[in-house]
Amino acid sequence: MIKVLITRKIPQRGIQLLEKAGYKLTIYTEKRSLPQKELIELCKNNDALLSAGSNKLNAHFFEECSHLKAVALMSVGYDNVDIEAATSYKIPVSNTPDVLSNATSDVAFLLMLAVSRNAFQMHKRIERGGWSFFEPTANLGIELKGKTLGVFGLGRIGVELAKKAKAAYDMNVIYHNRNRNTAAEEILDAKYVSFDQLLSESDVLSVHANLSNETKNLFNGSAFEKMKRSALFINTARGGLHNEADLINAIQDKTIWGAGLDVTNPEPMDKDNPLLNLPNVCVLPHIGSATEETRDKMAVMAADNLIAALSNKVMPQIINREVYSSNH
Repeated sequence: MIKVLITRKIPQRGIQLLEKAGYKLTIYTEKRSLPQKELIELCKNNDALLSAGSNKLNAHFFEECSHLKAVALMSVGYDNVDIEAATSYKIPVSNTPDVLSNATSDVAFLLMLAVSRNAFQMHKRIERGGWSFFEPTANLGIELKGKTLGVFGLGRIGVELAKKAKAAYDMNVIYHNRNRNTAAEEILDAKYVSFDQLLSESDVLSVHANLSNETKNLFNGSAFEKMKRSALFINTARGGLHNEADLINAIQDKTIWGAGLDVTNPEPMDKDNPLLNLPNVCVLPHIGSATEETRDKMAVMAADNLIAALSNKVMPQIINREVYSSNH
């Protein structure tokens, strides 16, 4: 019997598919991250891995678990996986793209609006008993209608956010990618700009790129200095894309208006992090894909990928397709 390790409790729909396929499942249910040493020991007794969460699957992991027939990630991002190492051991790796684009863009939109009106800090003010008399010049936000939305990484999630921003607030859309997205340009009337233009022209700058050596800490003090003092910085991609210390300074020095984060570095964020109490800052605990519908779809997609691989078929959402070059 084929044995599959699942690193977190996942929606039942994914589990049912794997059980129906006849696999024996081991589900790690403790509410703590699996240390790599424990993960390796568990994997040694299983044939395949469904990884939910940010488990570190580096070269050492694949060297120790070279027997694995497949790894299915229940995530879009795979910056925590050494794809080259997996490929060297002919281990196919898949992810779950597309299905969370709408849900994640909803959170980016939510953060954009919440930051523009300092919503989180206003709520805290009520809790502290600070809602007193009306002051016409106090608690003022920024309106979004007709402003410019800048998107760094105009892929599926960025496109969905831009659609919402145009429909709700008639926002102009500019973007910067490694490659132009001409299809999105037509749909959104979006304008491709340089990275420096993106920084200087955006009223709201929303990040939707993968974390890589080129993008790590890209949004740092130098980048924030080039942004408008009234600009909002939104990151729902990966915490490593922005330099947290520089972001804190930019907010405190009023270099930019504020920031909305669904991702931090590290995660989880410490409860005493100063960002949590700065004006015009809204932080969420990485809930971009956290809807019942989306997590169901992610679990099903991850299960389908595993079933394909364990049936000697190409994973539908394969990341390292080259592993099949000599087998299919």
